[in-house]
Amino acid sequence: MTYGCQTWSLTKATTQKLRVAQRAMERKILRIKLADRVKCSEIRKRTQIQDIVDFVAKQKWKWGGHVARLKDNKWTLRVTEWQPRNGKRSRGRQARRWRDDIVKTKRNTWSRGARDRDE
Repeated sequence: MTYGCQTWSLTKATTQKLRVAQRAMERKILRIKLADRVKCSEIRKRTQIQDIVDFVAKQKWKWGGHVARLKDNKWTLRVTEWQPRNGKRSRGRQARRWRDDIVKTKRNTWSRGARDRDE
């Protein structure tokens, strides 16, 4: 379910869909129906499975550190830092980018901190 999650740009809608799918899978594992009205926290206690959104965030941080530590001028680093500057902006809200989740947490200094593996 999380294949390639390192490159996802998480929005509220996608996080909600992931959580709903995970809860459905956990209910299926425990053979609990929605009609049984068991709380999600109780289901999580029984299954002891890590929250999928936390897992995706952790994988994203690991990938971000890997990309920030690249020495060569590889395409992954170039694409991560690329800023399109051609013509006029399109109408509406800006498209959510991969690095927006990381910048929201660590500001714009995330790449300097990610270069130090211990940090």
